[in-house]
Amino acid sequence: MKSAVEPLKARRIYLLLRDRIVAGELPPGARLPGEPALAAEHAVSRVTVRRALDLLDKEGLVQRKAGSGTFVHDTRTVRPIVADLSNVLSHLIDMGRSTDVRLLSFGYGVPPESIAESLGLKPGERAQRSVRVRLIDGEPFSYLTTHVPEWIGLTYSEAELAARPLLELIERSGVTTERATQAINATLAGPEAAAALDLEIGSPLLTLTRIVYEPSGRGVEHLHALYRPDRYSFHMDLVRTGSDGERRWSPALGWPRAADKNRADKTKTDKSKSDKSKSGEKPTRTPRVIKQRS
Repeated sequence: MKSAVEPLKARRIYLLLRDRIVAGELPPGARLPGEPALAAEHAVSRVTVRRALDLLDKEGLVQRKAGSGTFVHDTRTVRPIVADLSNVLSHLIDMGRSTDVRLLSFGYGVPPESIAESLGLKPGERAQRSVRVRLIDGEPFSYLTTHVPEWIGLTYSEAELAARPLLELIERSGVTTERATQAINATLAGPEAAAALDLEIGSPLLTLTRIVYEPSGRGVEHLHALYRPDRYSFHMDLVRTGSDGERRWSPALGWPRAADKNRADKTKTDKSKSDKSKSGEKPTRTPRVIKQRS
């Protein structure tokens, strides 16, 4: 019984420390209390504390230095993937061009009934099925299982799927993708997904099921995706719409994201400085703002 309880205690301590790190209570560079102090604080053994610190270390949240202690790692340099829900289709292609992919399986077969129905397949009709892992900065963040009607799948090879975004290959076949529906939920990592995403079995994951349609309403892709929540998040800009008394939040379709606007403004500023430098004119210095402590 004790051997079964200890891992649960270790995970509880891991989650408590992780929440403090993510919330900024333990800033980058901060030294965590030593193993004896943590063991006393949580009424557990040092072995249990060590297991919790191992989980934090594996996730890249802390750095353990022999003879010095355990320090919060600066994760601000990690570049997470942020999905824009208001622009699903173009985001898929953009993401494929900025990340790496590892193809785990590729084949043909009759899909489960629910998937066949979503793609409008006839009884016994086959689909091309693939399983891929996407990586950002060399680290896995998504586990993707896709089904595509066989007549589309035959237009690309296994090597092409390992090198190019699936949506791009689908559209290359002559199919026009018009819309998509998707559902987002949460789940726990099974053995295969956990191994592919470098996680413990039972770790929390974001799950997304997306069906892409052509103009006729026929499904051309069924995607089931599992995401590491520490490396992937969903984003949507909202605006207030409606008349007085019926005001509500609605998707800000067509509006530039704040991050995109900031990048565009920075690009203009950098270009302006470059142009002034080339013409011999010194760039205007931005006044320094000094914040007073209250």
